[in-house]
Amino acid sequence: MQYDVIVIGSGPGGYVAAIRCAQLGLKTAIVEKYATLGGTCLNVGCIPSKALLDSSEHYHNAAHAFKTHGINLDNLKIDFGQMIKRKQEVVDANTSGISYLMKKNKIDTHFGIGSFKDKNTVIVKKSDGTETEITATNVIIATGSKPSALPFLKIDKKRIITSTEALTLNEIPKHLVLIGGGVIGLELGSVYARLGAKVSVIEFMDGIIPTMDKALGRELQKVLAKLGMEFYLGHKVTGATVKGKEVTVTFDTPKGEKKELKGDYCLVAVGRVAYTDNLGLDKIGITVEERGRKITVNDHLETSVKGVYAIGDVIKGAMLAHKAEDEGTLVAEIIAGQKPHIDYNLIPGVVYTWPEVAAVGQTEEQLKAAGVKYKTGSFPFKASGRARASGDLDGFVKVLADATTDEILGVHMIGPRAADMIAEAVVAMEYRASAEDISRMSHAHPTYTEAMREACLAATENRAIHI
Repeated sequence: MQYDVIVIGSGPGGYVAAIRCAQLGLKTAIVEKYATLGGTCLNVGCIPSKALLDSSEHYHNAAHAFKTHGINLDNLKIDFGQMIKRKQEVVDANTSGISYLMKKNKIDTHFGIGSFKDKNTVIVKKSDGTETEITATNVIIATGSKPSALPFLKIDKKRIITSTEALTLNEIPKHLVLIGGGVIGLELGSVYARLGAKVSVIEFMDGIIPTMDKALGRELQKVLAKLGMEFYLGHKVTGATVKGKEVTVTFDTPKGEKKELKGDYCLVAVGRVAYTDNLGLDKIGITVEERGRKITVNDHLETSVKGVYAIGDVIKGAMLAHKAEDEGTLVAEIIAGQKPHIDYNLIPGVVYTWPEVAAVGQTEEQLKAAGVKYKTGSFPFKASGRARASGDLDGFVKVLADATTDEILGVHMIGPRAADMIAEAVVAMEYRASAEDISRMSHAHPTYTEAMREACLAATENRAIHI
């Protein structure tokens, strides 16, 4: 079977690349090793975690916020089995939607493990052991990533688990010990904290969500502490053991003291590593980086082998579904002879806790390190009429702008619907808007997005109206 393009992996990067290739008139095949399409994001990542986040937030509001709205509930309880069932229904609907899109765009789907025979030939080994060979002028590697592990800590997938197992537990943990204070861990930790679990976070760095603006991490920690989550920052995990239904996690304090926590589950969320196993990269002369197993690519996302491209989590940069999607589109258009471009500075990052956290562009720490002179404007949601009406008073919007030109250099927000609101900042920065530009644009009242305008007013000669 001869194609113009073969895509290995059907996650957000892979399936978007395949669809864009097909739209551009390229005969396309996609190879997926699992029984369903969609990759980590749709099956055991973005989508199922958001389903549980929404369900747990509904319960938390019913238990703690409804009374203030004049809604009284008796005998409120959790049907955790139904919660997990609904999560799976959401996953199934999304993955079946990807199957529909493959058929609609006349993309051939091959289920099995794809590996290179040579740079133009991919062997697909099916679950029954049979093999099929397909060939193409171009191949796109989009095999994504898998949870990272600590070399001294054995993950048994029963009591010491990764994010994958955390999405399919049979019970709500009594005490969840969470190793890692990054995005994935905090999202899942907040799910179980809302449902009544005690959650303890052990983080090696001195703050949570350490790659984001530090002000966001400080505010999120305060909010999550209200849920009862406790934090051990600057602590180094040294081991974890299981005895029956109890997990003991040992760690060192910043002063070198030995401590331990006991819980019924331990979630290891220390990042993800590129999944490049079993691809047969050595057969075509591609080597992976020692740390993170990433594939090296050029500005066109082409590997050292002509006609072989890599996108998403298997290459450098943030491991984000929407980054992979943009890269999938870029490679498809390059193959078709176009000249697309991605501005990686303008790819937003989001944490789907509640309140949500979102950011785009440079942090204050980055601007200081680069010696860039900047000004800042901030607006708290407690001063927002819309936020007060909904009871979402935690958080703020912070805008960083060039001290001379007023061009927006970064936007950092924590608050209600920040994941959606950040799009305004991305559009503004894409078109090189100044803080004053945004401050002069009409924003509907009352809305959460007024906080963006007020933060821009604050950055423009301290002109915020409502603080």
